[in-house]
Amino acid sequence: MKHLQVAVGIIRNDKKEIFLTQRASTSHMANKWEFPGGKIEAGESALEGLTRELMEETGIVVTEALAVGTANHTYQEVSVILHFYLVEQWGGEPWGKEGQPQRWVPQTHLNADEFPPANIEMVERLVRGEL
Repeated sequence: MKHLQVAVGIIRNDKKEIFLTQRASTSHMANKWEFPGGKIEAGESALEGLTRELMEETGIVVTEALAVGTANHTYQEVSVILHFYLVEQWGGEPWGKEGQPQRWVPQTHLNADEFPPANIEMVERLVRGEL
């Protein structure tokens, strides 16, 4: 079984809206909405991976990120550890650089059913206002 370490950015603006992107129809967990991020490369810290991935996916430069938890999840073919970061300080304006659909959603209106299973607990924490 494959094991992945993934850095995940919960990009939140001053209006308490969260920036989401949609997974490609050809990817694992196709068409689910997600917090942007990606695989941590060999030799990178989770924060370094987050900073690189958010630049690649959304075009922003992270200036501050707060580690807010991890999630372990095993899918049929892969085991993942997600490293979640709350990103409230950045340069630029996030957008779907890879052509993926994107949207801002009020934090309290996030719907856990729209996310991959590994994200559900974090989505529920956000909806409850714990972050």
